[in-house]
Formats: sequence, structure tokens, C-alpha cells
Amino acid sequence: MKPATAGNRAEAIALFERALALDPRSVAAQSLLARTLAARTSDPDETSESAADVARAEELVGKALASSPHSPLAHYARGTVLRAQDRFEEAIREYETVIAIDRNWVEAYAHLGHCKFYTGSIEEDIPLVEQAIRLSPRDPMIGVWFGRIGLAHLLQSRIDEAIDWLERARHASPELTYVHSRLASAYALRGEAGRAAAELAEVRKLSGGDRYSSIARLRAEYLGVPKIRALFEATYFAGLRKAGMPEE
Repeated sequence: MKPATAGNRAEAIALFERALALDPRSVAAQSLLARTLAARTSDPDETSESAADVARAEELVGKALASSPHSPLAHYARGTVLRAQDRFEEAIREYETVIAIDRNWVEAYAHLGHCKFYTGSIEEDIPLVEQAIRLSPRDPMIGVWFGRIGLAHLLQSRIDEAIDWLERARHASPELTYVHSRLASAYALRGEAGRAAAELAEVRKLSGGDRYSSIARLRAEYLGVPKIRALFEATYFAGLRKAGMPEE
């Protein structure tokens, strides 16, 4: 199994729409459709009608929670919607609610770590993602999770650890473009110019557009509190600059 892609997300959305048409009151169909619509707007490798998707997801999850306020699936979906809106602090509370109801909800740990990261609690990110990996070591999202751990190490200038985790991510999910960009940065920071250049070439080939054409273009997409933005500047973007990515 592989992580979600534009193709399989579109297929899932079509199926959840059919389920909802058959049972408009289904909390599961409302929640799963909301989660999937919101998740694709948060994927750095996918483009979608973000505003429309998020608005629809917010409406669906509101209905789900109104009829089933203690549903962990509905709370999980709401956390994903809030994450898509960059409302990370609120999303944290939703994912914590899910875990309080079900301590084995794997993705809630991973997304909780992701939200902690963007609110500045980077030291809490890795243990939470590692918990998700322990609970589901063969998960289709494993490459994404490896990549998140690698990024956390990279931003804290633990370059060897970053490369180790990012190589695991690349092996598990070679189609994830952002993993190659993080590897390009990490290898450049370690002084391995050849490997850095190869990873940069790969990310441009995979992305198929101009997203990775300049640091300025890429910088506009990165979020987080000032502490996290500063870490991106000092490590990730500095590495990409050394790897040969132009400023503009």
C-alpha cells in the first residue's frame, strides 16, 4: 500500500459521496468525506479547490458532530479540517480528544505531532510520530511519517539523523517530492554536493511544475510560528541554496 495520492483520493471522495447519497445522516460518511476533502488541501504535493473543499468539509463535520458529539471519527475529521485551515492549536485539542477516546487511533498521534510542530513544540513531534509507527509499522503512511521525523531532525541541525530518516522515507515512498527536496537540503548541508544535486533534479522531475524553481516560491508555502519559520530559514532553505536552488 502507498500513501494517498490525487488519484486515490478522488476515488475515495467519489465513494464517500455515493455513501452519503444513500444515507445522508451517516456520521461515518460525513466524517470520512470531510476528512478526505480537507486532507487533500493539506498535501504539499497536491492541488485542489482548497476553499471549496474546506468549506464543504467544515459543513459535513459540523453535521456529524451535531448528531454524534462523542464520535472519535467526527472529532478526527474536525481536527483534519482545522489543520487544513492552519488552526493548529484547535486541531491539537481535537486529536487529543480522539486519543482520549481511543488510545490506538494511529493517525491521531501522527497528526497531533504535526500540529505540535507547527505551533513551535518541535520536541514533542518526534515521540508522537514514533508512537504512530509503533502502533502501525506497516502503515501506508509510513513514508510520510519517516519524512516528518527527518524534517524535525533537519530543522534542529541533526543532519545525520535527518538523512537516515529521509532515506527511509524515500525508500518507502519514492513518489513524495518533498522528501527529495529535504534530502537535497540535508546532503548539501553535509557537504555532499553530488547527492544534493541529484535529489534536487529528482524533485523537479517529480513535481513537473515550477514549485521547486526557487527558494522564494517555496518559502511562501511554509507555515508555522516564527520559531519554526526561523528554523526553516537556517536549515532547510540554507541547504537548498547550497544545493543550487536559486533565490528567485
